[in-house]
Amino acid sequence: MHDQGGDTAKDTDRHIGRRALLIGGAVATTAAVGTAVLAQDELRRMWWRLPSVEKPRKEGEVDFRGARWVAASSSNWRMADRPDDFGIDRVIIHVTQGSYASAVKVFQNPAHGAATHYIVRQDGRVTQMIRELDVAFHAGNRDFNERSVGIEHEGFVDRPKDFTDAMYEASARLTARICARYDIPVDRKHIIGHVEVPGTDHTDPGPHWDWDRYIPLVRKAAEQSASPSPEPSTRSA
Repeated sequence: MHDQGGDTAKDTDRHIGRRALLIGGAVATTAAVGTAVLAQDELRRMWWRLPSVEKPRKEGEVDFRGARWVAASSSNWRMADRPDDFGIDRVIIHVTQGSYASAVKVFQNPAHGAATHYIVRQDGRVTQMIRELDVAFHAGNRDFNERSVGIEHEGFVDRPKDFTDAMYEASARLTARICARYDIPVDRKHIIGHVEVPGTDHTDPGPHWDWDRYIPLVRKAAEQSASPSPEPSTRSA
């Protein structure tokens, strides 16, 4: 399930000054070199903050063909240029603990402090609310937010009937495309549940999410998938 605002404090921007830590005179040169490298890395990740260099974006553009675009509040995600600034190596599976409409509502609420990139409905329809290149506040762990794509699934963790055939199949196709795009291995180390994120207090997707069914579905979809190139298209609500 999405976090109830806990990510906001954890996702505050880093500052280069926090990197510049010199241990002592004996290691001053080494520390200075290391600090310079870290500072360059930080500047590279912050390139889009500079005037006139923000990556071009089109309103309503989606990364998964056929998805419906419904924008999340900008308070619930952070602009980035993934995978150039933060490599993506995880897909994180969530369950909404509510209806599709309620998930959209809270993700559009700036006070909520959390949202995922996608929501998959029980009928298999997919909604994208945050671009994959941006960091969504969904995992309750900053490092995992920066390196993952989050997918919500409509339903409740204690109701196995909510996890429909259409949902599993649509989600598997979505995850397969994400894995292909970023060369993510299709396995349980790289496709994980929210409950498996270090430091989280969430339990989703819960005991009724059928991993033994889901991972083979993702692999099958991956085998049928086209090239890992992005699939931008425009389909607004």
